[in-house]
Amino acid sequence: MSHRDIEQSRSPVIRTLLLAIGWLSVTLGIIGIFLPVLPTTPFLLLAAACFARSSRRFYLWLVEHPRLGPWVRDYLDGHGIPLKAKVYSIGLMWCSIGLSCYLVPVLPARLFMLCSGTLVTLYILKQKTLPLR
Repeated sequence: MSHRDIEQSRSPVIRTLLLAIGWLSVTLGIIGIFLPVLPTTPFLLLAAACFARSSRRFYLWLVEHPRLGPWVRDYLDGHGIPLKAKVYSIGLMWCSIGLSCYLVPVLPARLFMLCSGTLVTLYILKQKTLPLR
């Protein structure tokens, strides 16, 4: 996504919600740098997507940040996602889906979660893996 492709939401409620989700994602992404069980890249990508639709200033801050920016730019520039991020993302997603399927005994809900999880897994696996530097 180039800086010119940013199209912000016109609704102040949506923009506020996207900003809140974006900053929560940045916070979780930063925690994920230090806490190995929490993935960094997916949270920073979510933050970039939220900021792209809510605040050009925060989007540019994130993608140009000296520490956080490379995580986002590598993906946006087509270089890929780190293997560690792929493994954590898929693993945590399937753990949460498994728990949710256990807790929600409604067959249509379980099928929806399993189908969604399968599609997201395939999407993540299809993405280029970032070579080690």
